[in-house]
Order: sequence, then structure tokens, then C-alpha cells
Amino acid sequence: SSLIFQAFGRVETSKGGVAGMYPSQQVAMLRSAGGLIRRSRSAWSATAIRSFAAGHKKFVAPPMTYIAGEEMSWYTMKIIREKWVDPFVDTSKWEYYDLSCKSRDETDDKVLHEAVASGKRLGAIFKEPTITPTTEQVKEFGLKKPFGSPNGAMRRGWNGITISRDTIHIPGIKLGFDRPVFFERHAVGGEYGASWKAVGKGRVLTTYWPEDSKEKPIIVDGRELHDDESAVVVYDNPLDNVEDLAHIFFQRCLEANIVPYVVTKKTVFKWQEGFWQRMKKVFDRDYKEKYLAAGLLNGTGGELIHLISDAATMQIIRWTGGGFGMACHNYDGDMLTDEVAQVHRSPGFITSNLVGKSDDGSLIKEFEASHGTVADLWHMHLRGEETSMNPLGMVVALLGAMDHAAALNPECQAEVTKFTINCREAVYEAFRTGKGTRDLSGPTGLTTEQFVDWVAANLEKRMASDGPPQIFTEAQIVEKKAPSKKLRRNYSAIDEDAMKSFFDKFDTDANGSISFEEFVDMTLDLGIAPLKPGELKKEEA
Repeated sequence: SSLIFQAFGRVETSKGGVAGMYPSQQVAMLRSAGGLIRRSRSAWSATAIRSFAAGHKKFVAPPMTYIAGEEMSWYTMKIIREKWVDPFVDTSKWEYYDLSCKSRDETDDKVLHEAVASGKRLGAIFKEPTITPTTEQVKEFGLKKPFGSPNGAMRRGWNGITISRDTIHIPGIKLGFDRPVFFERHAVGGEYGASWKAVGKGRVLTTYWPEDSKEKPIIVDGRELHDDESAVVVYDNPLDNVEDLAHIFFQRCLEANIVPYVVTKKTVFKWQEGFWQRMKKVFDRDYKEKYLAAGLLNGTGGELIHLISDAATMQIIRWTGGGFGMACHNYDGDMLTDEVAQVHRSPGFITSNLVGKSDDGSLIKEFEASHGTVADLWHMHLRGEETSMNPLGMVVALLGAMDHAAALNPECQAEVTKFTINCREAVYEAFRTGKGTRDLSGPTGLTTEQFVDWVAANLEKRMASDGPPQIFTEAQIVEKKAPSKKLRRNYSAIDEDAMKSFFDKFDTDANGSISFEEFVDMTLDLGIAPLKPGELKKEEA
């Protein structure tokens, strides 16, 4: 039977953690004591739901798949479910799967395959960050083998089309980009599905054998290897679902009123031409007139623009006003969205949503944060130290999964929408009023638990209202606040002396400030000076 769990209660560690235990042993103790009790689906259905705040009638959330992960991300979502979700939402139709290393090991990865089957059947999935164990972690956790990333199985099982990665914006707070930035990363093909062998001197022959055995095989490549050691790599780039990706991308950009671009390295990698041609064909046939009518092609000469991936890396730094989207191959999308995350403060402010297609043509959507399990804060938590974990990316993902589940099951859509809007607004208000976590609110910001409690109290008030959810609008913004980037957890690794030397290089008159002329010199020196509209085509040529 499927491995499904429900979290009961909460466990705290004493200061200094648990003597004589490795972190993995402490994780096992926390999960066991925290009540991650595995049950069959029938047992789960019969389990009594947690009690909830007096005066609230729970609504029954539509079915969706909930995949639990590890470490600080798991702990933070555990208390969020207890204090934000449980008081208002009956989640008895949710199917829970524990994808911790321990659970995958105990079930010989059966839990992964059952989670994928559940997601395919229900169509809406929320996933917490998980660990792909290193060789060292296999020993530390006592695992039978180094389990691979679950993402490949999920993309295959859900007929993955694209991984949508978008910037998250909090009204009233300036992060990086002023307006949304959308990314579509082709979810299949490329290096991630490659096979390879380490070989010596010799010959390599790559042969394509048609499905029809009557057709002759085709030699794709033949070459001599002259080095004593070489890595031979083979992969393919499927193109059948690029049209689906194009529709998802162009429709999303049109609805958000942002300019689309297609990114490849087709000038060098000629095999990438097919991706561009399919994207352009869909755009010209189904979307070009709509974009022209919306005025979104005014700065692109009235055409869909192709960007070489090298140029795209520079535009991401230049276009901090946002308002653009990029669609690209699997590997380029992975790298470029990391750059977007850094411009937009951190991966915690970027979504990561896998979109696939079910057999009946409906979209399967899996929502997750783009950051990891946040191991450093987890180890601080185990030692009994204060932490300040920003759960924004995970919360946006959870609410997105709930909204998609409601779209698939519209009979309770109004109740779900009221909850997700109120929850999102409560989180945004916390950051806007200085009650956020310390990465945005500074030293006076709240701890992980304090933040969760503050939002819970705010959410309680919002849900008690009989009226529509109160949404904070741009018109209410007096001045956008830009939190100091020194508040980032990794700032301690920055060499301020080197930064001072870098500043002095461009402060040519040594007056302690950068004039506009000095700023122009700096942007030209770094190659990040903004280009005029229409100059991109010349640069591409």
C-alpha cells in the first residue's frame, strides 16, 4: 500500500542537540517523535483530523499530492501546516509521501514511484526540497545506496514539458527586478538525460536505428579518439512537446504583459535550430497579432526576438526593470535562472513549477521552491540555536498547488481562493511591516517560529472576516523599501577589502562617490551597459 504520513505535534531539541548522535540520527529521532507515522491510504482516511481554532469551520480541500522533504525546509513546513493550514483546511483528501532519504531507503524507493503515480492521478502536487545524498551522506545516514534525484522520475512520470521559474514580488518591497521575470526551461533532454563512458584511444560510432526495422540505420557521428582518457557523452533533445511549451510560455507572458524572448546557442550548436523554429512558428501563427495589439513588441521591431545564450546572460543583469520572459533548453534554463535568482536577491524569491500533461490532455503541475533543504539552519536548529528561515518560496508553491487543485476541482474553488489569497497577503504584510525573517527585516526580524506565529495570528483575523480578501495594491505603496543585501546569510563570505578596491578603481576622483560619468565607465568596463531598443538584433548578428 502507498506510504502516506501525517505530522502530529512538534518536537524541540535542547540546546546543544542530542549528545552522541550524528545529525542523521537526530533527524530520525525528530521524525519519529514528531509523529511522521506511515499509514496506508485507507488508514489515513480514517484518521481523526487535528482539532482547529474555535469558531472556524474547515473547508475540505480538493485532492492533491503532498511530498515531504528534509531538514529545515521540512521542519518549517511542518509548523506552517500546523498553524496556518490545519485551523482552516480539512486536508483529508491530500495524499502525503515522505521522500526523505530514510524513507526512500526503507522502501527501496517504492515511495518515490507511488508519489509519482499519485501526482499523475491527481494532477496537482506540492513538493518540499529533498536531498540527493552524496557518497558521504550515504555513509552518514546509513543508506543502502546513493539514491538519485527524484526529479527525473517525476519529469518522466508526469510527461514533463517545462519548468516554469518566475520571480516572486512582495508589494512595497524592492527585491531585484521591478516587474516579473518569467522563465520556461525545457523539462526534457539535454545533458540531464545523458549517458556516458570514460574511455581511452579508439573509435566512437553513434548510430540511429529507426523504429521501423525495414528502414536503414543512420550513422549520426563517427570519430577517432586520440587521448588516453576521454569522456564519451550521448544525449538527445526531444522536440515533440516544444509546441506545448510554446503555448504555455506565450500565454503566460501575454497575460502578465511582459515581452517574450527565445534563447538558444544555435549559432554554434546547429541542432538547437529546431527549438527556435518551433517556438517561432507557434508565436507567428497564434500569438503575434495579440502581442502587437498589446504593444509588447514595440521595442523588438514587431517580431519575436531570438537571443544567443551569451547575450541573455548580459541582458538579465541589464534589464533590472523586469517585464520579460525567456524560454530555453534544459541546461541553459538551469544556469540562467540561477543568475535571475541572484539578481532578484536569492533562490528563495524564485518559483520552480514543473508542468506536464496527463493522458487526457489536462496539465499536471508540481509546485516547489527553487532552494534546497537549508542544511546550515537545520544544524543550528538541532543545536538548539535560534534560526530565521524565510519560507516564502515554499509557501508560494503550496498555495499555487492548492489553487491548481481547485482549478481541477472547481466545486470548492471559492473557499480555496479565499484561503490562499489571505495566507499570501498575511505573509506579505509581515515582511512589509518589519515582522519578516532576518534576511529581509534585519537583526530585529523574527525567528522561524515567531514569524510563523505572527502570520498565523494575522491569518486568523483575515479568515474571520466575512468579506472578500483584502489585497494590498500598488496604489497603497508610499515608497518601496530595498532591504540591504548585507542581510543575506552568505554575506560573511564577502571580501569587503576587495570590494573597496573595486570601488576605488571607478571612483577616479577619490571623493567617496561614483558620478554618472564614472558609472558609465564602470558599466562599459563590465560589459553591462543597457542597449537601446532594437540594438539586440544587431548584437545578435
